[in-house]
Amino acid sequence: MIVARAVWEQIQSNDYRLMRRVHRWRAPRWFRILMIVATRGGDGWLWYALGLILLLFGGEHRFAAIGAGASSAVAGIFLFRALKSTSRRKRPCEIEPHCWSSILPPDKYSFPSGHSITAFAVAITLGLFYPYLLTCLLAVAFLIAVSRIVLGMHFLSDVLAGSAIGIALGLASSHIFAAF
Repeated sequence: MIVARAVWEQIQSNDYRLMRRVHRWRAPRWFRILMIVATRGGDGWLWYALGLILLLFGGEHRFAAIGAGASSAVAGIFLFRALKSTSRRKRPCEIEPHCWSSILPPDKYSFPSGHSITAFAVAITLGLFYPYLLTCLLAVAFLIAVSRIVLGMHFLSDVLAGSAIGIALGLASSHIFAAF
């Protein structure tokens, strides 16, 4: 128990140190716009649009791919809601004001990042069905995850945990739906 507490305190110390650096950084305008667009893309509309495109042009395994992507995203949503209500970790923007971002968080708690879970769950799932899209999908998921830190919505550990959960869900979902 003592070791776990020491590890958690070290993680939290590193999270707070990074939060202070990011919150005080006056990012260039183009970078601020990129981060806002990335985080808004992770709100869901990007995945719905991609699902519609795949439905129309996704080839023979489009239904399995869309089913796998949707199931990993839905499982991620249920999981992050349960974990957030259990962890009750405050968001960085509640602890220390951000110098330029004024985006409102979608819910009250920080751990884990739901945007990161969903982004990586969908990116991995669809990337395994469409390997030629994998690099692009992972780049989008990475931008969404980074935007959550830069905009003061999450700590680094929130995003890392969310990304790992999303990757696991994506792998599991694509494996289950690959048989269809």
